[in-house]
Amino acid sequence: MAMYRKLGKATKPRRALLRNQATMLLYNGKIVTTEARAKEVKKIVEPIIALAAKEMDNYETITVEAKVARKDKDGKRVKEVKDGKKVTVYDTVQKEIKKDKPSRMHARRQILKTLYPVTEVPKEVAGRKKNTKQIDLVDKLFTEYGPKYASRNGGYTRIVKIGQRKGDAAMMVVLELV
Repeated sequence: MAMYRKLGKATKPRRALLRNQATMLLYNGKIVTTEARAKEVKKIVEPIIALAAKEMDNYETITVEAKVARKDKDGKRVKEVKDGKKVTVYDTVQKEIKKDKPSRMHARRQILKTLYPVTEVPKEVAGRKKNTKQIDLVDKLFTEYGPKYASRNGGYTRIVKIGQRKGDAAMMVVLELV
């Protein structure tokens, strides 16, 4: 008996495909794919969500002092002249940060090993390149999916059959988070 489906691909393209589909499932909440691929993605995503649910509260909050540039009403930095040079004025503020405990840091790295980085691009044409931003999918797992699935013991995904694909009659399904 095989441990996994080969999906008609060599190792590296298959692993890239499954990583991409797992990333998109966690980012969007659902994907449309073939039944065989969905069953393989489910094997990847379920342990990741279980790990996030287990480690969601495993951090400590620390207060630190940080220097932040003072800004005027237009959002530009305030500068003053010292010794003939323009120097930015800084204020010291207190900030609360979350510091992961070792087991949560290990879980974060295990999740990052599996998922691809996600870049969000705006829909409108103006500023498409300028306004892109990186999405922290691991933080989304710990803050959103962790509390949502903390009381569940597995079964975080659902496969719903939607019919056969027209070209090759492969069974198409919607793989979604419950």
